[in-house]
Amino acid sequence: MSSTPNSPTPGTTRIVAGASARPKRKRTLEVGVAVGLALLIGAGAAVASTVSRSSDAGAAPAAGAAPATELRLGYFGNITHGPALIGVSKGFIAGELGRTRLSTQVFNAGPAAVEALNAGAIDAAYIGPNPAINSYVKSKGESISIIAGATAGGAQLVVKPGITSAADLPGKTLASPQLGGTQDVALRAWLGHQGFKTSTDGSGDVTINPTENAQTLKLFQDGKLDGAWLPEPWASRLVLQAGAKVLVDEKNLWDKGEFVTTVLIVNKTFAANHPATVQALLRGHVESVDWLNAAPAAEKAGVLNDALKAASGKALPADVVDRSLKHIVFTTDPLAGTYRKLLQDGVDAGTTKAADINGIFDLTALNRVLAEGSAGRKISAGGLGKD
Repeated sequence: MSSTPNSPTPGTTRIVAGASARPKRKRTLEVGVAVGLALLIGAGAAVASTVSRSSDAGAAPAAGAAPATELRLGYFGNITHGPALIGVSKGFIAGELGRTRLSTQVFNAGPAAVEALNAGAIDAAYIGPNPAINSYVKSKGESISIIAGATAGGAQLVVKPGITSAADLPGKTLASPQLGGTQDVALRAWLGHQGFKTSTDGSGDVTINPTENAQTLKLFQDGKLDGAWLPEPWASRLVLQAGAKVLVDEKNLWDKGEFVTTVLIVNKTFAANHPATVQALLRGHVESVDWLNAAPAAEKAGVLNDALKAASGKALPADVVDRSLKHIVFTTDPLAGTYRKLLQDGVDAGTTKAADINGIFDLTALNRVLAEGSAGRKISAGGLGKD
């Protein structure tokens, strides 16, 4: 895997490829993760922020608990991870962490981030809901808690112009960001509802090749893919830069058009040991979401594009950013009412086992932070955990 040189500022952000993880607790966090199909992912760099001022964040920690020395945070270089991009680039998260050092890691998709978190290589991550569900199911509820929502919307199945309906898809090859990721599950579940069989080994009526997003764009441009189910900005990139068209906008598959794309999760052991640090992270997260929802459109697009360049090494065309933002809602609500369907979609897709996910949410710290604001918002766990 190639990588860019280390930033001269403290902390380094790298894009993770599929290799075995061997975590190291130091400023430069390098993690390789064994991923479903051993995909080769291009590396990029961004800066992890650190600050030295004291923090008044969080409620009083449990007896014997203390703020962590370091918080290692994972996220993707996608616009659907806008709260992470803004929280890091504008210093909201580092500022709330105070003396706790922030290190960041950029991933391509959720399963790799979850594996890094479960291996102890990171402490918290912005990911899609299906990898979070899968981790919770596999660990029998011991691995992670979902502590906040981040983004809703912003995922589409885009295809070659000659494909006009689902009936045209048998024999075609489609891509998703990673096996078991949220868009991968959505694609497999949707195809199943159309009467098509798929398999995690790539066989079936429609071939699904989990592929790193940048490679998906190139393969589509080269005529080697017929389409892909992608988050933003990648759906917009295929439409605007490669001539794809939208066959399915995922919002049309959900009640009221609402579906969760990104949530914030934390390792349960880390949360138990450092509750004040988790609450500080959430305070920075809420600041980021509030900024995204209040900023003028041009300023928001510009700051997000700068943050994407820092995370992936390249800025996006303005029209790609603008189109992406039209399909996204930034929210701290994880839309808990959708998770039973998300679980069933994973079961139908063959990437998750049927299980009881009661307890997957712990929104208590989030609601303490929200209660500090003038709006006095409260988010529901929908009967699937604590709020």
